[in-house]
Amino acid sequence: MSGHNKWSTIKHKKGAADAKRGKLFSKIIKEITVAARMGGGDIEGNARLRAAVSSAKAANMPKDNIDRAIKKGTGELGGVAFEEITYEGYGPGGVAVLVKVLTDNKNRAVADIRHLFSKYNGNLGETGCVNWMFDKKGYASIDKATVDEETLYDIALGAGADDITDTGESYEILTTPDEIENLRSALEKKGIKYTQLEVQMIPQTNVTLTGKPAQQTLKLLDALEDLDDVQAVSSNFDISDEEMAELQA
Repeated sequence: MSGHNKWSTIKHKKGAADAKRGKLFSKIIKEITVAARMGGGDIEGNARLRAAVSSAKAANMPKDNIDRAIKKGTGELGGVAFEEITYEGYGPGGVAVLVKVLTDNKNRAVADIRHLFSKYNGNLGETGCVNWMFDKKGYASIDKATVDEETLYDIALGAGADDITDTGESYEILTTPDEIENLRSALEKKGIKYTQLEVQMIPQTNVTLTGKPAQQTLKLLDALEDLDDVQAVSSNFDISDEEMAELQA
């Protein structure tokens, strides 16, 4: 693929810690609520809701939590109205950063995000300043131990996948957002488990970072992810495995 969202891989590896902090469930519940509010509570007829519920199940969220979130979205239960906003900016080394937010307080959200950009040597920019560097894609990550390459290629390409990459530990599949449900259905029909399957903003090209800018970028993205108002973070940075090992040492 021309670019990849390296942060997605790093974030997934630290997902267990996020769950312990209670962040993961909170983010998924917000997404379910907003999806139900915008497209209705019928899971089969609402692709965004279906994707959010699948994420909830993958995170082992209790069914009662899912049902309550849907009902809050449809108005059957009282709940907070969230505003959906995407903020854009530049991180250390000039990397592009997109921050997807669901918030009940826009002023709080933008103040928190601006503070973190400033703290870690970045700049919050104007709408449109970096969004053009990304493509909206359906993304799936599958552990290589769960399926052989030939089988996966046949299934994924048959479901309309655009690109399949062997990353060493996993296979990454890209498709159009409209085809992601076909991919999900095809994988589940064959009993192939995925570690991630969602719509992401994929960078068209990547900026390689080393040293202090690499360290600051990871700290910035991690801090952004940790904000209650933030749903997802995308960036076009790349850090080599060797550099990552040094940073984590």
